[in-house]
Amino acid sequence: MIVSVPLQRSPYDVHVGPGLLDQAGDLSAGVIKPGRCALISDSNVAPLYAERVSRSLQDAGFKVGTLVAPAGENSKSMEQVSSLCEQMIEAGLDRSSAVVALGGGVVGDLAGFAAAIYYRGIPCIQVPTTIVSQVDSSVGGKTGVNAAGGKNLIGAFHQPRLVIADTDTLATLPAREFNEGFAEVIKHAAIRDFAMLDALDDLPALIARNVAIKAAVVTKDEFETKGVRALLNFGHTIGHGIENAAGYGRYLHGEAISLGLVAACRLSVEKAGLDPEVRDRIFAALERYQLPLSLPPDIKTDDVLSAMRKDKKFHGGSVRFVLLNKPGEAFVSHDVTEADIVRQIEALRG
Repeated sequence: MIVSVPLQRSPYDVHVGPGLLDQAGDLSAGVIKPGRCALISDSNVAPLYAERVSRSLQDAGFKVGTLVAPAGENSKSMEQVSSLCEQMIEAGLDRSSAVVALGGGVVGDLAGFAAAIYYRGIPCIQVPTTIVSQVDSSVGGKTGVNAAGGKNLIGAFHQPRLVIADTDTLATLPAREFNEGFAEVIKHAAIRDFAMLDALDDLPALIARNVAIKAAVVTKDEFETKGVRALLNFGHTIGHGIENAAGYGRYLHGEAISLGLVAACRLSVEKAGLDPEVRDRIFAALERYQLPLSLPPDIKTDDVLSAMRKDKKFHGGSVRFVLLNKPGEAFVSHDVTEADIVRQIEALRG
């Protein structure tokens, strides 16, 4: 399956299906001229797939150097980006070279950002290997790293030239990493395609359906200036605050977003008139994938708020909060107060 992202300045295709890693070289050669490239992966994914992807790239005429970052959210740092860029310099990569990002969301964000700033921007090809990266983070061009004050505060828009989502890679995910990706799937269903909650089992078709949602939103609002792309932040305002306050690594991204979705759904019932039955269906879907619905008491409300105030979704001290008014219909509200947020964080412990 091929899903197009028809951006005016930088359109590209997302290939979705089994067995695509072995086609990575030919697919890449179809969009960029073969030359030197850095295959960037992490310590979990590289042992599984790096040799296979490297061989495919080499067979298509690329000169490949493999760079491996430590697995985990802590690698999304300026220090790691600097290290990768120094290694790319040592390997002789120049402005005619490319980056291939092989891994989950951390690798995609990290490698994409390195590609965005190396020689002021070189091509990047995304090869996502997790559900969350295949349905969400590999598409749309957002790249970046975390700062001490918050998640993804340092970054750049840098659209990939191509996305290769081999659904076979999902079979090697541990259960927890597999399940966390469904937080983003459920988010997409909530804001755009509620019927998708009844079709969560056919993975290749599900991935393609989610990519089409993300592609449609990104095409309307590539740089998040029109308010459309902000709808993808449903559940992320409080979710990112929890992820930061808990310390990166305690919660996987999708687990923190699950908690944010719970709070956002409850606020949607209160503030936007969402039918409680819709809220409960979303909760049931999260529970089906063993995603958390409650917050442990040691994660303090003040710490979550402190992290949220540094988030990109706060503008001039006010919060843009995405709510649902109907299944599949979301909007950006400016009526959610800090007191509302405090109440919902506290309710997560109930």
